Amino acid sequence: MNHLVLMATPAGKWVLPSSEEFFGALGDPDPDYDSVSFAVRNLGFVKLGVLDRTLMEIELHPRNVEKQALRAVIEQIVATEIKLFRIKYFDGHWRSEISASAEHTVARLEELCAPVFRPARTTQFNAEPRSIPELLDDPAYEDHAFRPLAQKWRVSFGHFDQSVLRIASNCDLLDRLTIVRVKPPENDAVFRYFGPGHGWITEDWKFNGIGRRVEDLPDKAYGKWVAGFYRSVATTGEPRLDRITAAISYEAETDNGRPRQIVSYDRLLLPWKAGEEGIFVTSCSKLIPAGAADRGEANLAPSGSDSSLSRNSAKSS
Repeated sequence: MNHLVLMATPAGKWVLPSSEEFFGALGDPDPDYDSVSFAVRNLGFVKLGVLDRTLMEIELHPRNVEKQALRAVIEQIVATEIKLFRIKYFDGHWRSEISASAEHTVARLEELCAPVFRPARTTQFNAEPRSIPELLDDPAYEDHAFRPLAQKWRVSFGHFDQSVLRIASNCDLLDRLTIVRVKPPENDAVFRYFGPGHGWITEDWKFNGIGRRVEDLPDKAYGKWVAGFYRSVATTGEPRLDRITAAISYEAETDNGRPRQIVSYDRLLLPWKAGEEGIFVTSCSKLIPAGAADRGEANLAPSGSDSSLSRNSAKSS
């Protein structure tokens, strides 16, 4: 069995795993440990193996991979005549995916290695992440309104079709559902649908909103903040579940002393493959009545955050 192994350094240079170049890049000329695994898990190296010229295996820790290393790996995938690829990646524990498409493998590597989106926490807007696995699998959330749509996303491997809207309607989510398209290379977050239950919809947006950017919302600061979530979910291919607390102005200008309304809501973002349209990101949300979180009546159990916005929301009831 013929097995070739190469290592891409963080700088994107190919070296053999037992060579002086590898140990030099490792920073240890005589390691007494599994230097290849250590380099992959901790230093951002990428291991590329070719088995009998029929299977290419890419092993990496996505959060540590530099752009140069990823680019070097993608160049190898595009140039090879091999038709079968396995991605082995570390995400708390090792996971493995296999594909018979070079194009899909490249796209998946780009998703895995996309920069982690960490939304800025401001005095106006705050997002507290919730657990997607719990929503999907925990019996405590069996009757949650978001669950059928999240399960549809999982079983369909994120491919969008008209049943998405039917499920949203059956779960009473359509009124506050939003569909945003994110399409390379611009990656602008553009509205394709929004339900009538959103408080920011003015008469202008009712008739002219489809096709406009999320950043163009009446509250520009809120629009810019929200658009970052849509782009992140579309780029990584990973869903997000958040508890949002935001002080929003529903008027066109927000910097001249006009009052803001503090709202809290649970929001699920799901990325869907939509062919030539690029990626559709659906946002479904449920408002949290003022003070409900403090009484234990919120849609998703709060994580214990004591942000100033959360306290202000309770005071506004």
